Amino acid sequence: MLLSYYGDDFTGSTDVMESMALHGVKTVLFTRIPTLQEQARFAGFDAVGIAGTSRSQTPGWMDQHLPQHFMWLKQVGARFCHYKVCSTFDSAPHVGNIGRAIEIARGIFAQRVTPLVVGAPQLKRYTAFGHLFAGYQGQTYRIDRHPVMSRHPVTPMDEADLRLHLARQTTLPIDLVPANALGDAAVDQVLDAAKGIVLFDVFDAATQLETGRQLLRIADRVGPFVAGSSGVDYALVKALAAAGEIPGRASFPALPKVEHIIAVSGSCSPTTARQIRHAFGAGFTGLHADPLDLARTPDEAVARLSTEARRLMGEGRSVLVYTALDPETDRGGPLDAIPDGRHRVGQGLGRIARACIEEFGLKRAILAGGDTSSHALGELDVFSLTTRFPLVATPGSPLCTAASADARLDGIEIAMKGGQVGGDDYFVALRDGLAA
Repeated sequence: MLLSYYGDDFTGSTDVMESMALHGVKTVLFTRIPTLQEQARFAGFDAVGIAGTSRSQTPGWMDQHLPQHFMWLKQVGARFCHYKVCSTFDSAPHVGNIGRAIEIARGIFAQRVTPLVVGAPQLKRYTAFGHLFAGYQGQTYRIDRHPVMSRHPVTPMDEADLRLHLARQTTLPIDLVPANALGDAAVDQVLDAAKGIVLFDVFDAATQLETGRQLLRIADRVGPFVAGSSGVDYALVKALAAAGEIPGRASFPALPKVEHIIAVSGSCSPTTARQIRHAFGAGFTGLHADPLDLARTPDEAVARLSTEARRLMGEGRSVLVYTALDPETDRGGPLDAIPDGRHRVGQGLGRIARACIEEFGLKRAILAGGDTSSHALGELDVFSLTTRFPLVATPGSPLCTAASADARLDGIEIAMKGGQVGGDDYFVALRDGLAA
């Protein structure tokens, strides 16, 4: 097997699956450690992942849950094992601690050095001399000046130098392979001296390809474990395709239109807000869900919202249940004061989506918001996902085919998108269909 991986949220996990599938690598993403029977359903696949929730969890949670996942991924015996993080690298010592996750994995894989790759030009994410830049609305910003990520409600990015940012989360030393020193001798020099994490710069197609080649070259020396965004996977598949080891491309059947669709959103990103407003203008009916109600009285709120959503769908409408339209309408402060408040919001939205799916036999659904999607999908009794249709124009948010023991959910098409992902027509395009 080429790759095993753990995604720190569900949308990021599908991002990896999409990047592999686009290049002809058959990939399955499990929502938990699979049973032998579930795993056997995908025998012959080249890559396997587990979608997790560590991006929204504490270091204590990581200590309790990540070891079993890393041990399972290790026993898969893949050529590479990837701990996947968001390409905006938003994280903090108290939540989504990337440094702690790397420390746990290093112990299990017994590696002295952990390569780290964050830049992914396909997603408009770039690293140069250790600093992270990200695209937004046609402009590129240093991440600590990014209009959205610098103001993230949970993990605002106030430091662009990833070495300094990560140093808040781990005592491991962090070295850099800069883009102007990606040759074999220069990389070996850094590795010889390194005792912790080594960050590789990636800011264009050439540096991505060379980083992938370096990862292939040093794997036997440093071990299979590598951390980073889907930039890890894009770098690997580019290098493998150049070496003729994988096809490098794949085709997918066209996506037909569906009569109506259920979408739920717990995102407060301006990107998602534009997508929601665009959907309203194209025939979707909006249903506002107060996140504080979902957090404080989840059963009552879910029952009320599910009843209204089903009534609207019974009239033949596509329904979009949303908690916020932009950062200004986020209820983050009061919500964070409620134990597991944000988790309950995602779970509640998932329960609402499931009620609509089961009553109307829906064939397609959308879950929006990185943390929201993770917890919402957990309510749908889905044990795995495969890539149904990659959205090439806006990578990182593919439509997936779900597998479930529940016949009402088995085979349903589910799209999960992070707050910053997708064009303004994201919801509409997935309802109205796309050409191959």
